[in-house]
Amino acid sequence: MKIRIKGNSIRYRLTKTEVETFCKTGMFKENTDFGHSVFSYVLKAKKGIDSLEASYGENTITLYLDDKKQSGWDISDKVGFSGTMDLPNGKKLLLLVEKDFACLDNTAEDQSDNYPNPKSDSNIC
Repeated sequence: MKIRIKGNSIRYRLTKTEVETFCKTGMFKENTDFGHSVFSYVLKAKKGIDSLEASYGENTITLYLDDKKQSGWDISDKVGFSGTMDLPNGKKLLLLVEKDFACLDNTAEDQSDNYPNPKSDSNIC
């Protein structure tokens, strides 16, 4: 799973295997070890929510997806889910969870588990 953070937006991109694991277990977690501490980012299924939610604590960002949307995502054409979370300070946090497509350029990154890019005719990644 990849994470991209820019300003008040968080995006998770998951490979085929990661989406399958999430759909089967209701959770997928990734860690980045800094030696003295570990940063984690998690996708969890949650009952009773209407849109994506997020929390941060103990060096972990957790995005929550409605458990009803979790089921079957791995075998559907649905690319992902987005939502905006209102914050107590009046700001908003943009959240996005999506399937990771293979890039169309010549990247050195292993993309063998990525989804085929639907724009394979164009030159954008």
